[in-house]
Amino acid sequence: MSATKRKRASAFDDFPEQAGETQRNGAIILPVSQTTVEAPPMERIERLKPSQMMPDRFQPRRLLPATLRRPFFDHEIDCYQAASQWLDMASQDLAHKEVIDRLLAMGSSFDEHGQIKPITGSWQLQPDGRYMFIIETGERRFWAACLVVARDHLPTEPLLRVEAVETPTRQRQVLENRHSDPPSAVSQACEVASLILADLGQAPDPETEDEFEYFRKAREQRMPAGLWERITPIMQLTRPRMVQLLNILQLPASLLELADRHRLPERVLREVLAMPPEQWEQVMNLSIQNKLTSEDVAVMAKPSAPKPTERKASSTFLPPDRVALGGLRRFANALNDLDEFSQAHALEEVANTLVVTGEADGMMLFLGDLASRIDARRSRR
Repeated sequence: MSATKRKRASAFDDFPEQAGETQRNGAIILPVSQTTVEAPPMERIERLKPSQMMPDRFQPRRLLPATLRRPFFDHEIDCYQAASQWLDMASQDLAHKEVIDRLLAMGSSFDEHGQIKPITGSWQLQPDGRYMFIIETGERRFWAACLVVARDHLPTEPLLRVEAVETPTRQRQVLENRHSDPPSAVSQACEVASLILADLGQAPDPETEDEFEYFRKAREQRMPAGLWERITPIMQLTRPRMVQLLNILQLPASLLELADRHRLPERVLREVLAMPPEQWEQVMNLSIQNKLTSEDVAVMAKPSAPKPTERKASSTFLPPDRVALGGLRRFANALNDLDEFSQAHALEEVANTLVVTGEADGMMLFLGDLASRIDARRSRR
């Protein structure tokens, strides 16, 4: 009797073929969709010279001073000429100097630590036929580099890291702004306006000479349902607060520029707006010179309060002790809001500034006199 021929089994038969699988020479071949892993999207980082870039003229936070904006955006001066003139202005204006010092500190850090965040934007065709990289976010980094070149008279342009994005948005601009330096009241008003106009699909007209005219359009719009809810998470402000900010835009461009440069609080500007328009400029200048609070300005607005007629008479309607006490209280409140480490750092910076500006001796004389008078009065109690 002949033996039955046994069929040789394959070791791979222990693993039944699954749906979608095929076998080739004993190996299971998975479908392409199961074996191919898509590469994650990569950012396209380039390196460009500042002369190849241009800030967004309608960026809600304005950096370049008003007197330089028109010649710069009209290409009458380049970014380095604008930076050089800006440095000259800073030597005569403390408000400009504070901005310049922060930007120069940022620009100097590029050499030591590198540029941590890229500038974002998109390539756009210009009327003269050139393509320029229009900055969406990172204008501060752009001007920081230009200012360092102008200050140090560097012979070559720096190369800045930029990321090209397909669709720049106002929302990204506002979020970038709010995560860098705290914006001024005027900047916040422009941010709210820009988000409203972007939501309504209203782009700025490049022919507009006054950029504030674009932002003022937001006050003329009828807000559709849900608009405030869409911009609230970005601004992190309540609807009434955003409406109050929009009201600032009633001021003329020259006063908005002044309030923005000196970072006048919204409450002060609200009190200014409550006055007759012919008094706005004078009261704002007095507010800047005397560091007035909103309560101080409100006192000036009362009918019984004497109205200022000229700069020399500013002390006749606001007692000097009120001005001095208000300044001391703001100083103390600013320190009280800080932790111990931050307080020490703030006092160090104040001391450095007073010594550098030559105000240290006078300040110590005043503070010493005040301290002795306080001690004398406390000892009588």
